[in-house]
Amino acid sequence: MIELHKGLNERALEIAVPGIRVFANKVAQLPDGINLTIGEPDFPTPDRVKAAAVAAIQHNRTGYSHNAGLLELRESVSRFFLQKYGFLYDPKTEVLITSGASEGIDSTLRTILEEGDEVILPAPIYSGYEPVIRLAGAKPVYLDTSQTGFVPDAAALERLITERTKAVILNYPSNPTGATLSRETMDDLVAVLSKHNVFIVSDEIYSENTYESRHISFAEYPEIRDQLILIHGLSKSHSMTGWRIGFVMGPAPLIGHILKVHLSNSICASLPGQYAAIEALDHCRDVPAEMNKDYIRRRDYVIGRLRQMGLRMTVPTGAFYVFPSIQSTGLSSFKFATKLLDEKHVAVVPGDSFTENGEGYVRISYANSMDNLVNAMDRLEAFIRELPAGDAPAIL
Repeated sequence: MIELHKGLNERALEIAVPGIRVFANKVAQLPDGINLTIGEPDFPTPDRVKAAAVAAIQHNRTGYSHNAGLLELRESVSRFFLQKYGFLYDPKTEVLITSGASEGIDSTLRTILEEGDEVILPAPIYSGYEPVIRLAGAKPVYLDTSQTGFVPDAAALERLITERTKAVILNYPSNPTGATLSRETMDDLVAVLSKHNVFIVSDEIYSENTYESRHISFAEYPEIRDQLILIHGLSKSHSMTGWRIGFVMGPAPLIGHILKVHLSNSICASLPGQYAAIEALDHCRDVPAEMNKDYIRRRDYVIGRLRQMGLRMTVPTGAFYVFPSIQSTGLSSFKFATKLLDEKHVAVVPGDSFTENGEGYVRISYANSMDNLVNAMDRLEAFIRELPAGDAPAIL
């Protein structure tokens, strides 16, 4: 029998299925299961956006676009960020349309990373970065934010920078914690990063899902623009996860190199999707704010119920996740999530899926209907009440 695994890329063999998908797949097999794992808006894509894609298909706009994406879409991207956030990227040379933000991250990291490089990431952090870093032969270095409200301390960040540091990845609003960065924190981070010859990869896919104040982008700081690669897209803001439309913005010479990697693995983003994206950016800018009204209502409900159960958390101010501590139960994150799924058919993500700095927490997505959230919180409360006396937190 041929041993097909022999000779495979060892780095690929070492990649594990993310905890998010493990628990999402398990709960999908339960008829009464409630899935609070996936970071996907439960709202439909706006009708105008869908109509634009249908019109593109009907007019046979179904072939390849320019590898960098339709110039019309790149102009829409440039105009959107200029009008909303006040910074400008040249649509001809500094904007790249990718097959989702994830492909943009992959193409970016494969462009800038070399064997032996180090990449600093504040942790807990989204699990999708580490595999791409390791596949490029680089090493992730984690900055623990669990003791600083899930935001990076600038001085601690600087202590991790070495001659091997090639890049720092920042993801705010944060997946999994929902944390956002204040202007003061960003000023401190920029002051440090601008002194060092490192790339800054800022994944701001949740920028339109902020609740307490306006999102501040790292692209608003001219002193780091030559170092900055801005990752964005429409999956979260316009409920377009399956459309796979992402943006990469940065200095023209760098975008030119990322473009070569991008076109080598995907050629271009879906053309009907690109026409849909133009409609989203130009004519549906109010959609995220409308969604956020429901997200805030859901967030506040979930937080209130979790507090009644005796669970502590930092109140999330962006994205659509709550990251409560379950340390008071005495269970590991994995055991807590496994028991909850087995006994109550509610799926959450163990915190250690987001690096070891997430141990002692679970991620709950409130991008779900209020009916499901009420039912899930009822089951979670019953689960906590039924824990052995030494494990259960005090329920108020």
